[in-house]
Amino acid sequence: MGIIVWCILFAIVVFFAFFATRMASQNKEDGLHDTGLAILEFGRAFPTEAIRQLQTTANGQAVFVRLHDDKAGFMRSLRNHFAVHLIESGRARAKDSGTGRGLTVEFLDAPHHNGTFEFATPAEAAEVSLWLLGNYVASDDPKPSATKPAAKA
Repeated sequence: MGIIVWCILFAIVVFFAFFATRMASQNKEDGLHDTGLAILEFGRAFPTEAIRQLQTTANGQAVFVRLHDDKAGFMRSLRNHFAVHLIESGRARAKDSGTGRGLTVEFLDAPHHNGTFEFATPAEAAEVSLWLLGNYVASDDPKPSATKPAAKA
């Protein structure tokens, strides 16, 4: 009878060990694909900045953030923590990575974050490049109305 109890306890311990390792490996793979986590971490670092839009890289290791005042933000997953910083307009240089879906970005204020970032689509890469360059105009932003010349009397 005692051997059966020990076998059951051993099986339970093995099951919990397997479950714990699966959960840990899943957390490693997630990176910043979870936009909710990205919002929380960016909000914790910069509580006064209003986020308008997020764009995650294809591998989930970096997130570019569009802010309300023509600034952009950047988050990178670094093993156990996240590196977060604001990018002022004109303080980043972006060029095509050559793949058509990526950008090679040079951060003038944080050169240790320089690198090539690949996105899921070329449209996402183009949109982020506009954020970084400070020239973003959304399709739903109002366009200036054309003024009609005054009628002659």
